Amino acid sequence: MRVTADGTEGGAPRVPDSPFADTVLERLTAAYRPAADPERAVAMRAYMKDVAPFLGLTAPVRRGLSRTVTAGLPRPGEADCAAVVLRCWQLPEREYQYFAVDHLRRHVRHLSSGFLPVVRHLLTTVAWWDTVDLLAAHVVGPLVAADPALTADMDDWIGDADRWLVRAALLHQLRYGERTDGARLFDYCLRRSGHPDFFVRKAIGWSLREYARTDPDAVRAFLARERGRLAPLSVREALKNTGGSG
Repeated sequence: MRVTADGTEGGAPRVPDSPFADTVLERLTAAYRPAADPERAVAMRAYMKDVAPFLGLTAPVRRGLSRTVTAGLPRPGEADCAAVVLRCWQLPEREYQYFAVDHLRRHVRHLSSGFLPVVRHLLTTVAWWDTVDLLAAHVVGPLVAADPALTADMDDWIGDADRWLVRAALLHQLRYGERTDGARLFDYCLRRSGHPDFFVRKAIGWSLREYARTDPDAVRAFLARERGRLAPLSVREALKNTGGSG
């Protein structure tokens, strides 16, 4: 299944018809809304810089409720997954988007490369690090690993004007370990080394720091050559697993 754009502004993916998603959304709103904590919601919204309103559900409460939502349901198909996450993204409160991310993480091994346009929409809509980082490492990464042709999309994303697509491209190999394409990672870091945004500079350092768990010598050599081109924040992060110091 390839999820296509519906022709709306920005090319937003079409929400497929899905009885499975109808059931999930009905159960989800019925479970989450009565458990809302308005006082906690105010603090959570402030912590996340007002990216979205919150219901005020703690992570343990939310995950427990989520298990009741999906209990007894069959494994969703790709169109079902698209319908669930796109509809969650249309709801105002952030916890529904957290449910959507968890849902994709659970079923990503059953998704095709054609699902990437949906993930791109999630990365660029109501975007903040709390959803972007999980989608990058746990959804985009596995999709690209399963279909290396998607590296062409990552090559496009790293040059995009949207900081969250840039961050996702930098972080998509975060869990690859020995499968990391070090040359591509280093190239991405250099291409965006002058980026003014904190989240991009942080992602450069984070991606290098994680790769240093696998190949610290390569990261040390890269930093020795290119340190002057990287932001101090990126360098500090990168050095944490190399045995070096700032």
